[in-house]
Amino acid sequence: MRINSLKLSPDRAGRYWVTFEDDSRLGLYRQTVEDFGLYTGMELSDDQLEALKTAAGQMSAKMRAVRIVSASSVSKRDLEHRLVRKGEDPEQAKAAVEWMEELHLVNDRNTAEQVVHSCISKGYGLQRAKQALYEKQIPKRYWEEALADYPDQSDKIEAFLLSRLDADSDEKEKKKAIDALLRRGHSYGTIRRVLNGLSFDTDDYYEEF
Repeated sequence: MRINSLKLSPDRAGRYWVTFEDDSRLGLYRQTVEDFGLYTGMELSDDQLEALKTAAGQMSAKMRAVRIVSASSVSKRDLEHRLVRKGEDPEQAKAAVEWMEELHLVNDRNTAEQVVHSCISKGYGLQRAKQALYEKQIPKRYWEEALADYPDQSDKIEAFLLSRLDADSDEKEKKKAIDALLRRGHSYGTIRRVLNGLSFDTDDYYEEF
């Protein structure tokens, strides 16, 4: 297969586009272009072309993995699933995750700690933190350690309630505030205790869910 053209400058994603004699195109990163010594007019055997496509797929998965990890905290499982959803070959996605792990760029224990820290800083309750760990597909063997020192969130619950309610707030407004806190992962019992401490009437509410 003959290379009809090779772009000398990368696109916004850092890829150099190769156009073959059958008008098919392949986006390559610089390392792959250099590894194969590609140039316009170069003739590739079937084996060389296949090797080039494999290398292109491997590098694509790696570069996409780097971009994903740079943008957010992810677990190994979550990263692999995201790569596949973005169109990467499943085997190459798995290999890319293993490569990232070898470089210490993805670590489930560290990700679990980062997710929990983020939940704490946002004033989320313990249940919301557990939900976040589940959504990030963190293996459960890391949950206990990450959640071990989860702080009491009463102060943040109080600040939230004071920002929403006052002495003149009606039952509808109180219920709306409670529902918002429940969605943030706080327990009903803790919310009720904080409400009592603020002298808001909670006699009409259940003791616990």
